[in-house]
Amino acid sequence: MRFGLLYEHQLPRPWTEGTEHRLFKDALAQVELADRLGIDYIWEVEHHFLEEYAHSSAPEVFLAACAARTSRIRIGHGVVLAPPGYNHPARVAERIATLDLVSDGRVDWGTGESASRVELEGFGIDPAKKKAMWAEAVEQTADMMAMSPYPGFQGKFFSMPVRNVVPKPLQKPHPPIWVACSRRETIHAAARAGIGALTFAFVDPAEAGKWAHEYYEIIKSAECVPIGHTVNANVAMVTGFSCHVDRDEARRRGAEGFQFFGYSLGHYYVYGHHQPGVTDVWQRFEAARDKLPPVGQGSGIGTPAELTEHLAAYQEAGVDQVVFIQQGGRNKHEHICDSLNLFAAKVMPALKADQATRDAKKQTELAPFIEAALKRKKRAAPVELSAVPTVSAYGRTIVQENQATEGPTHHIAADITVMMDDPADKKKQQAAE
Repeated sequence: MRFGLLYEHQLPRPWTEGTEHRLFKDALAQVELADRLGIDYIWEVEHHFLEEYAHSSAPEVFLAACAARTSRIRIGHGVVLAPPGYNHPARVAERIATLDLVSDGRVDWGTGESASRVELEGFGIDPAKKKAMWAEAVEQTADMMAMSPYPGFQGKFFSMPVRNVVPKPLQKPHPPIWVACSRRETIHAAARAGIGALTFAFVDPAEAGKWAHEYYEIIKSAECVPIGHTVNANVAMVTGFSCHVDRDEARRRGAEGFQFFGYSLGHYYVYGHHQPGVTDVWQRFEAARDKLPPVGQGSGIGTPAELTEHLAAYQEAGVDQVVFIQQGGRNKHEHICDSLNLFAAKVMPALKADQATRDAKKQTELAPFIEAALKRKKRAAPVELSAVPTVSAYGRTIVQENQATEGPTHHIAADITVMMDDPADKKKQQAAE
């Protein structure tokens, strides 16, 4: 089994000078520690305007800093928001490829749509069309990384001409693709697209086993038609995290933060009424805390023995990776580091003992199904190099103020004419001749 850490960069009010700075610096220190301890993945969300719940609006910057400070941990976007109103597909391809190069090929490309009204309306995205936007953008971004040149596209939600999108990623044809899932139906959709399921459903091992079984049955079926140029058959489940030799202390250190994570998620996605810059989510959480369900057993919060038993159940259920939310609410940096150290010493060894054998068995079992799935993919036709259109430079732009209109107008001068009118350029041309 593999293990990851998820970062939302939660920051409950009240805020004081320097709290955001300390939040990010502590997170980077935790990632460095996780890399040394052998944690497999770091996952970083992309959210916008979600005060207190997620101050992670530029994950590519944070993940680049993580890549520079680590050597082996996988660098995961969990996730890049795919609708073009958030991120143009070409910009996603460029950023993912660049991060893959600077991290020596350690990037995992998580994708998603977003479901928060605060975010969607902030960027003018129609919630009824976001799923179609996701599908169009992800497929085209994968083509941009895999094809040289990219043949261009005329779509419903974005269009662009033939361009060679550079740089290209180190992992060929592109990094593994995942999608954020919160419902069983999205798990099925991930399998049909041949991509990993990064699941934020907080289900118990028995339910997770059903979801994982259904996911892999679809991967093996004719329903699986890859959206990218590879198949990434993986199921990851997200849970809370706090590890201590004393069960009660583990809960004291981790339960409140995990509760706040769930409450603030519900505030923005389900039942909340939010005034930007005004609403105090933490204050509302404290007022509602007595009415919230307690953090149950088996949530990734407990003693090493309890976590070993709980995570082994996920492993036997067919879950490939468990991702821990350890930075939630007001969880303390030193407690997070203590938990990671204890987990790595007392829990990970038993669950990783036969990882290589399990990986080899899975790869052998899935290989023929993945090969068949890739044959079903309808690929964009490559453009013949001789047919690639030439893009001529604009030449020098002369800006003139036209008093008859409401603003400046731009006229493109014939570049050769302008050059010949310039004595210095005349000399250069004569010397060349």
